[in-house]
Amino acid sequence: MSTDIEKFKAGSPMSDTLRMDRMPHIWCPGCGIGSEVNSFAEAVKRSGIDPKKLVVVSGIGCTGRVAGYVNFDSIHTTHGRAIPVATGIKLANPELTVVVFSGEGDLAGIGGNHLIHAARRNMDIVVICNNNFTYGMTGGQVTPTTPGAAIASTTPYGNYEYPFSLPLLMDAAGATYIARWTSMHSRNVTQSMEEALLRKGFSFIEIISPCPTLYLRRNRLGDGVDQLQNYQDNSILKHGADTRETNIDFQGKIVVGKFVEKNKPTYLEAVDKCCVKLVGDDYQLYGKTIPEREAEEKAEKERIAARRAAMQADEKAQEEAASAKPRQASAPKAAAKKAPAKAAKKAPAKAVAAPKAAKKTAAKTPAKPVKKAAAKAKPVKKAAAKAKPVKKAATKAVAKAPAGKAAPKAAAKAAKKAAPKATGKTKAVAKAAPKKTRK
Repeated sequence: MSTDIEKFKAGSPMSDTLRMDRMPHIWCPGCGIGSEVNSFAEAVKRSGIDPKKLVVVSGIGCTGRVAGYVNFDSIHTTHGRAIPVATGIKLANPELTVVVFSGEGDLAGIGGNHLIHAARRNMDIVVICNNNFTYGMTGGQVTPTTPGAAIASTTPYGNYEYPFSLPLLMDAAGATYIARWTSMHSRNVTQSMEEALLRKGFSFIEIISPCPTLYLRRNRLGDGVDQLQNYQDNSILKHGADTRETNIDFQGKIVVGKFVEKNKPTYLEAVDKCCVKLVGDDYQLYGKTIPEREAEEKAEKERIAARRAAMQADEKAQEEAASAKPRQASAPKAAAKKAPAKAAKKAPAKAVAAPKAAKKTAAKTPAKPVKKAAAKAKPVKKAAAKAKPVKKAATKAVAKAPAGKAAPKAAAKAAKKAAPKATGKTKAVAKAAPKKTRK
């Protein structure tokens, strides 16, 4: 059994981006953090950035465990201090791509001050916030984003505090990229993460994913599947929405989409601009002049574009190979089915045609004697004309009689029915009629 698990881990498509030796993870069934990490790993692949220049920082909480599962350089910091640590990493080495992946309690609660000032400074980092409406690891207390009237361990009769709208908070603080999705919108989450990794400035992505253990159960909202259905029913896609209209009520509508995307100088670019004014062209940041850094950034962009193009070409080749396999497998079967069908059509064609021709001739040949018999039977009508009662019955029988061999029988039956009403002469005529038709 252990060997099968090892083979599965080694052959996993995420083995390059996730630490498979630490699987399975600790997150509860129905928790959205697992799908968010999967989206993040996929976004890193698609972005084409160098994984060796990527650093992931997280704080304390369920989402803070992400740093231990990704196969990149990562730091698991203290509670609320993920953003200042990420800021220090970016200032020490601006060439690195720094991502903060943590929960709303860590980022907007105890770390709220660092969050708003990093957005105000427009630090060149990406912040991914898993908003699960509770402190899931420490007992389910109310957080800055818990919807009003929702039950928590510290608000057993319903939350009476006013919650944050994180997109509005980040917009007011100065973030240059703001998006919100739910854990159900995995493709949109991947796309937003990819966009954030490839741009400059402070990027903030909020992912709504209520804790299934301490939030959903306590509020009697079902399990993770029920919550996914709630996302599908109540999510409203609205790109560019006014962040003042992004509040979340208890089990209410959730506005999702990309709300803000703008460009302005990052913190380091503002530092450069100020220092160049004071020192002049001789100013160097970390031993490099501005033209040198710009040349390096341009070269890195070209390398990223080449990696993305190669990755997209590989994906396209894999898709074509996967679609070609079923076609090749079905081709021999189709040929085997078509071959006997063609042989059956070609070989017994004459044999099949012969019975058809025989049926046609058989259908044509009996028609002639019937016509002749009908022509000979015409005198019967003249004989029947003498007897008035028989005339009506005979004419009806001739009119209703079907073509072919059944015509004499029908005439005989009609004559028998009319016989009691007829006289002795008419009986003789009725009996004579079939004899004439038989000749």
